[in-house]
Amino acid sequence: MEDVIIQKIKELEQSHQVKILYACESGSRAWGFPSIDSDFDIRFIYARHKDTYLSIIEQRDVIEPPVDEVLDVSGWDIRKGLQLFLKSNAPLYEWLQSPIVYQEETDFRQTLTGLMEKYFSPRSGCHHYLSMAHNTFANELEGEVVKIKKYFYVLRPMLACQWILAGKGVPPMEFATLRTLITEPDIQTAIDQLLEVKVNADEHTTIAPVPILHQWIAGKLDECKRLSDELPAVKNDTVELDALFRKYIAYDF
Repeated sequence: MEDVIIQKIKELEQSHQVKILYACESGSRAWGFPSIDSDFDIRFIYARHKDTYLSIIEQRDVIEPPVDEVLDVSGWDIRKGLQLFLKSNAPLYEWLQSPIVYQEETDFRQTLTGLMEKYFSPRSGCHHYLSMAHNTFANELEGEVVKIKKYFYVLRPMLACQWILAGKGVPPMEFATLRTLITEPDIQTAIDQLLEVKVNADEHTTIAPVPILHQWIAGKLDECKRLSDELPAVKNDTVELDALFRKYIAYDF
């Protein structure tokens, strides 16, 4: 499948006349808990030829091919990407840490990774992850049966929020690292049991709610909400990122 994805990346470069600086896996395969039928969530950052950025004609800043049952592919123009990096965009900070990289022909990722701690806003990150976890918990984990994958769609962002609140900085992308925060053996056991089922389950597999997890999650979400409001905001200027923008649009492709 990797060959198919790399070929898709090359086709997008040709058809859109761009250089894809970095492409990675961004979904459950990178998080560490895919289902047997999980699609491939490929995300990338691209640059156009430098002359394009000097035109009075404004270019679209995303590339979004049609999604099919296997591939979900989309990318951001480097200007958009750096603007979002400045704003401490949590999904972008995750992409830069992805354990599955499909293309990396420049030091773009390495450079931004080295700047993440400086530009990361704990307040912004915490609010992002808390919103994800709370909305999924409230909307997807109610009823007599629930989709098993939704537990992980709550646990991962909730643990990311806890990681930030613990003063550990930018949260890691992979669930296995995030769950090292959990100190309760019974919660770890409950998660292990869910993972055992999920590894052979499809995206639509449902189970009965797990009371011990429900109660634990509810308490942790309340705690995260209370503590996240106390985090300070972070502001940075654009000088360093402007320089990176000029560097990478000058890349010869």
